[in-house]
Amino acid sequence: MDYGKKRYNKQKRTKGKVKKSQHLKEIKLRPLTQEHDIEVKVRNIKKFLTQGDKVKISMIFRGRERSQTNLGIALLNTIAEELEDTGVVEVAPKIEGKDLFMLIIPK
Repeated sequence: MDYGKKRYNKQKRTKGKVKKSQHLKEIKLRPLTQEHDIEVKVRNIKKFLTQGDKVKISMIFRGRERSQTNLGIALLNTIAEELEDTGVVEVAPKIEGKDLFMLIIPK
């Protein structure tokens, strides 16, 4: 048996395992997103959480929206309340520059 081929196959298997362990899905929102669009995104988040993926919800503020970060925080908190049965908030809504994000992990 060729040792080089054996080593290559071993590296290939371990590389595949690393990729499978990294499950992070990202959902992007804006502060003035309509209710129906938010409901669709919440359904997708529930699907991701039931599959065992972590979900990062990002909210992007542009221009004059930056002065209304309280709307974004309230929206992320309502989304977290809707997802209480399927997920747990790992990182509470946090502002970084012009973005607001929250991380949810499955129960």
